[in-house]
Amino acid sequence: MLDDTIVAIATPPGEGSIGIIRISGSEAIAIGMIVFRPKKNTDWFKKDNYKLVYGHIIDPESDEVIDEVILSIMRGPKSFTAEDVVEISCHGGIVPLNRVLKTVLNQGARFAEAGEFSKRAFINGRLDLAQAESIIDLIRSKTEAGAKIAISQLGGKLSKRVSALQSDVLGQLAKIEAIIDFPEDDLPEATLDEMSLCTAELINEINKILESAESGKIYREGLQTIIVGKPNVGKSSLLNALLKEQRAIVTDIPGTTRDVIEEVLNIRGVPLKIMDTAGLRETQDLVEQLGVERTRKFLDQAELILMVVDAITGISEEDKNIIKLIKGKKTIFLINKIDLEARKVTAEEIQKIIDGNPVLEISAKNEIGLDKLEQTILELVLEGKVTAADNILVSNTRHKHALERAAFHLSEVLKGIRDGIPPDLVSIDIKSAWEILGEITGNNVTEDLIDRIFADFCIGK
Repeated sequence: MLDDTIVAIATPPGEGSIGIIRISGSEAIAIGMIVFRPKKNTDWFKKDNYKLVYGHIIDPESDEVIDEVILSIMRGPKSFTAEDVVEISCHGGIVPLNRVLKTVLNQGARFAEAGEFSKRAFINGRLDLAQAESIIDLIRSKTEAGAKIAISQLGGKLSKRVSALQSDVLGQLAKIEAIIDFPEDDLPEATLDEMSLCTAELINEINKILESAESGKIYREGLQTIIVGKPNVGKSSLLNALLKEQRAIVTDIPGTTRDVIEEVLNIRGVPLKIMDTAGLRETQDLVEQLGVERTRKFLDQAELILMVVDAITGISEEDKNIIKLIKGKKTIFLINKIDLEARKVTAEEIQKIIDGNPVLEISAKNEIGLDKLEQTILELVLEGKVTAADNILVSNTRHKHALERAAFHLSEVLKGIRDGIPPDLVSIDIKSAWEILGEITGNNVTEDLIDRIFADFCIGK
């Protein structure tokens, strides 16, 4: 497969000023020589590693001009894939891009699979596996903070930390294998003490990295957040105020919102996948009933709940029923409409009937208290542990599970040393920890796992 020359459209579908066709492989330059005609007679394909040339893509059979383009050439190994790469910048749009793509395919290139360019970069040693995975994280990042985390991992910060851990584990493995190879020698007590100390330090180091995993996942994937409350308490007004646009319809008529409205909201770098829902109440309206049922369904999936209470009507039986539904979930209670007079409920009164969740007073209509709400969201979801400013954040679930498994095996090593388990059995857990850490960077990984990882990438990357 790596002997093939691959091609794909590297830019998103749709109309645009520029679209890019990417070609990679041993025949990339040869195919470029066939389909590209420079404006000036120049040997663009010789000598220089990097070159930009203006000209046209032509159909070699009919000599028809397909498009006016800029062609760039990057010779391996100094390219993204570490192979010869040719990129054709043509006019954006479905028709010109597909015509250029077809012309290249007709010259023997193969259509690239999802993520195949990045996969080749990994296989050819241009990137390790953790760095390659950060590419898709960067593409899909929802906030600037998420993008910075991906850039940090693309630069190899996590990989260097994991490689250092793997090297230390290998040192432990060398010690235990020396013991196995020379069983007749009396083992000094100091050696066992040293191994125990080193293993405990390795476990502590992994646990420090794992502390960032929950925060990293939030920055990478966003937090499933739902706004709930009885009808007409200001849920849609709150969504509009947070988004700073009129996304949801707002009226004085209860039951206006009949379906779930979902948007991605950037709260100081933390992406919230926030949903405005139908008011929870008993209703005879069939459409509203369906909306209420969907709200109940999303409540089960929510990672953060914003419950809105009306400051004017106070706590009703409907509110109490909702509070029962969300008991035990991470919740912020919001007393809305504090700009109006004749308030019937205070934060102190709500605190008496809930289990320690924060209570804030706001006016969604006049955008009062929203800064405090944003700060409370950050404090609640990140719990003051780790932020995007930290050097290393584990944002990938696969990496988290690998680190947890490695820590487990090292804990077994520590237990084995203390309990006097035979060295050959202890070595099994040390070797397992070493292999599992290698799964993160790709030093020790199966072909099936590689295929699964890169299958999630977009075509052309």
